[in-house]
Amino acid sequence: MTGISTTDFVQSLPVLESFSQALPMEGYVPLPDDWLIAVTDVVKSREAIKAGRFKPVNMAGVAFISAVMNALDHQEIPYIFSGDGAAIACSPQQLETVKTAMEQTVGWVEDDLDLKLRGSIVPVSHLRSEGVDVRVAAVRVSSAIKNFAFSGGGVARAEQLMKAGEFRIERRASGDRPDLTGLSCRWTPIGEENSSILSLIIEPAEGRNAIPADVLDDIMTSVRGNEPGGNPMPESGPGFQWPTRTTALETLATGRSTLAIHLESLLALVLFRTGIKLGSFDARKYWRDTSLNTDYRKIQDGLRMTVSLAKGEVKALRDKLENYRQTKQIRFGLCEQDKAVLTCYVPTVTSESHYHFLDGSGGGYAAAADDIH
Repeated sequence: MTGISTTDFVQSLPVLESFSQALPMEGYVPLPDDWLIAVTDVVKSREAIKAGRFKPVNMAGVAFISAVMNALDHQEIPYIFSGDGAAIACSPQQLETVKTAMEQTVGWVEDDLDLKLRGSIVPVSHLRSEGVDVRVAAVRVSSAIKNFAFSGGGVARAEQLMKAGEFRIERRASGDRPDLTGLSCRWTPIGEENSSILSLIIEPAEGRNAIPADVLDDIMTSVRGNEPGGNPMPESGPGFQWPTRTTALETLATGRSTLAIHLESLLALVLFRTGIKLGSFDARKYWRDTSLNTDYRKIQDGLRMTVSLAKGEVKALRDKLENYRQTKQIRFGLCEQDKAVLTCYVPTVTSESHYHFLDGSGGGYAAAADDIH
């Protein structure tokens, strides 16, 4: 299957109506052979997070998604957020648009966030020549949002090639900025007293093609991963305070003035608290939809989750995961922290299609990836 556009491919994907339907990782659709995988990550993200810069690291990861979506006029495109980076699948017709967005984002992250973002665009055909694949499924998150799940090992291999310096995309010499309209991070950190936020990455053990189904079911039960209660976000939505602590980051991303962002966030706070509607904007519905539209669980060549567990449950989960590792059924990485943070991409507040990317504030997926064993 070649020559298919991104729009046609995404529309042709069957939509799995629950996350549990995506877990068998069967029935995923192979990407066309002439497509590409664009991947990014922040260099030395662990050091930046340890220095308290988890919000800039997360914003650098989401920025590439935001830049591509804006460049493609908010078109649906297969993507996944990995904490300190992202992966996007695109057709050859969109290669130049995605490449330009990557070049611009790499430069912006270096200039405005004082971080180094590396990126590569890897042909799917090359990945298949190395014995891995990229297969995709669409998974219903809410009535307005679908997330995308990736299997086959191709995304992980693309990341390895990027870190080795292959297929590298450098910043634009012209210094052009990406269009990061809608990129923000105004919500307060998420977490409850006597609970821990766990960033989990669980992959098949070496030599296995998949996590055994009974093992996966047991782990998902332990973290309430198939239940609404597994979402660390309150059903009513995250916390909000004024003035927001991340105004400077949003100013850097969007180019808007600090005053404009403060006034807009103050108005939002009043609407959230009072329930007054402003035109077609229903603040309380938006608040609730934020919880629904959060990517706290995802599949990228394995299971990735940000979940909340009572502190007394964490050791039992660690012991269970370690037992499955010892019996060579899984590999896993885990990072425990007190809070989770949201980074958001909101094309327009009047639409239900606003995207919220969740990660732990004390290392998150980047730390969990370093812990995989």
